[in-house]
Amino acid sequence: MKVYFDNAATTAMDDGVIDAMIPYMKEHYGNPSSVHSHGREVRSAIEKSRKKVAELLNASPSEIFFTSGGTEADNTAIVCGIHTHGIKHAITSPIEHHAVLHTLEECEKKGHIKLSKVEVDEFGSINLDHLQELLKANPKSLVSIMHANNEIGNINDLSAIGNIAKEYDAFFHSDTVQTMGHYPHDLKNLPIDAVVAGGHKFHGPKGAGFLYVNKAKKITPFIYGGAQERNMRGGTENVIGIVGIAKALELAYEDMDGHRKHIEKLKSRFIEQLQENIAGVSFNGLSADMDKSLYTVLNVSLPPSEENSGMLLFNLDLHGISASGGSACSSGATVGSHVLRALGASAERDSVRFSFSRFNTAEEVDYTVGKLKELYGVIA
Repeated sequence: MKVYFDNAATTAMDDGVIDAMIPYMKEHYGNPSSVHSHGREVRSAIEKSRKKVAELLNASPSEIFFTSGGTEADNTAIVCGIHTHGIKHAITSPIEHHAVLHTLEECEKKGHIKLSKVEVDEFGSINLDHLQELLKANPKSLVSIMHANNEIGNINDLSAIGNIAKEYDAFFHSDTVQTMGHYPHDLKNLPIDAVVAGGHKFHGPKGAGFLYVNKAKKITPFIYGGAQERNMRGGTENVIGIVGIAKALELAYEDMDGHRKHIEKLKSRFIEQLQENIAGVSFNGLSADMDKSLYTVLNVSLPPSEENSGMLLFNLDLHGISASGGSACSSGATVGSHVLRALGASAERDSVRFSFSRFNTAEEVDYTVGKLKELYGVIA
């Protein structure tokens, strides 16, 4: 049996997305910057996609910019937000995605900003009082805190963070890659300046993403070279990807509640079966809390095992199970997780992230738990 439980890394494309993209591979191939009919029909598809994304997120089409993915969108929001608004101080958390952490660390290395990191507890929860202290000492900072953590699934309260940021005239950016297409976003009523998306996280194409920038906090371009994306991103547009990401978001919103209920049942089944069958199993962060974590992510901490130490992902792969993760330290087989280190996780325990999609089944959960039982033994 082949089981794919690495949906936080990437998802399978929906057939409806593929169907929407095919005409722009075969018939509609004009350059969208061209003035002739071949170009105009493709330009129209881009703008219809932009309008659809904006409509779903309750934003203005002028606030949506298509990118190559979430990483480029994060880089654009951070680097250009700092440059445009003359920001000298930035605040983030130690458990952000590297697209945010490494970008901010590079900005600090170049002398553009001073970087502070807000405290997190042993479960990965943000200390909002510490955030307020940092902003009080450094008003007009850039604040970059993700909506939900890609490894441990913790969900942050964007309204609470945004209101604190607003109080101190900060530029608030959030990496929303793991929640876009899985949770509704009402951007007109959210105190936020920039959010991002990567299409392949919600059954769209790889190499396609978008950046939302609140029209009240406009920024300068990150990529120069042409007038594309209303002078915000030079380069001929990835029309296929743009059409695909808009269709993927549309399909996600069509039955978001139904998808959520299906996946929540799988996650709950997984938690219950692990607790029943593996002695000493625990869960990293808040990933086992169904109300405070992504319904798509479960980060499992397994008891010390000489046979599986550093080899857990390899052993799962031998049984046809694709997952991801690692321990708090590096080994020959895995790269240590900066998120688990920040939480003070034990280096003796292997951790694995199982992440689910609407295409997964209860049978796959049962098969995976069965294989984990073989690897770690059954409660006597």
